[in-house]
Amino acid sequence: MGVRITSWNLLHGMAIPPQKSSDPGALIRAVQSLDSDLFGFQEVDHFLPRSESRPQMRDIAESIGARDWAMGPSVIGTPGESWRKRHEHEPEIICNTSAHSELMHECYGIGIVSKIPVVSWHRLNLGNSPVGLPLIVPGDESGKGRPRFIYVQDEPRLAIAAVLENGFTVVNTHLSFVPGFNLAQLHRLKKWALSIAQSTGTRAIVMGDLNLPKNLPIVASPWKSLVTQNTYPSWGGKIQFDYILATDLSFGEFSVRNFSPTGVSDHLPIGIQLSN
Repeated sequence: MGVRITSWNLLHGMAIPPQKSSDPGALIRAVQSLDSDLFGFQEVDHFLPRSESRPQMRDIAESIGARDWAMGPSVIGTPGESWRKRHEHEPEIICNTSAHSELMHECYGIGIVSKIPVVSWHRLNLGNSPVGLPLIVPGDESGKGRPRFIYVQDEPRLAIAAVLENGFTVVNTHLSFVPGFNLAQLHRLKKWALSIAQSTGTRAIVMGDLNLPKNLPIVASPWKSLVTQNTYPSWGGKIQFDYILATDLSFGEFSVRNFSPTGVSDHLPIGIQLSN
């Protein structure tokens, strides 16, 4: 059947359209419906009150029978409410082999869940823009509401890489929304991904919410975008923010998996299936 890889900005598992009462099982059911072997998730919660104080990556891994999972904390606390930057002495990566004390950090960031055995985990800190931006937000999940602007402060960004037993290195990230700054982050990230792939004898795949429209992630570079699909907002895609990139995957080595709205998040998931 091949290996199925999916990237998805979870919006911390928030239901779309919003529900009057929470459904703790909605996120797990949505992930299971995507039927993938490896997931790269963005906007992940880890023991935060707004998401039932659960370790989302661990819960997802257990629900699909995946041994390996990792969560890269971007901030400690809840974005948009109360948060701080991660201190140097705090864990860079929380994973299935972490000590119990590390598992209890209340934090937010990105994660990877993999049924494919992970040989090693890696983290790259990408920093944050010193200034935020007024961002346009869709009016409502029906697509009929009037768009509005809100000022958003940028948060620290990072990437995590999983070197897999099957010969691939998969890098997951969520880049800044500040134009120019995110392009510089992506340039660093691509070099880092290729460096890990070269040192481990693997092939690199980069995926995530890149906050870049119109295929900008591949302009003037050898990287190819494997999926072309508007992913935001999930109830009526107007723009592509989410990508899966590679330098050496050719047509025939993979096929695109198209997903419909899951009832969770304001982003659509995207995926590919690698051939055997």
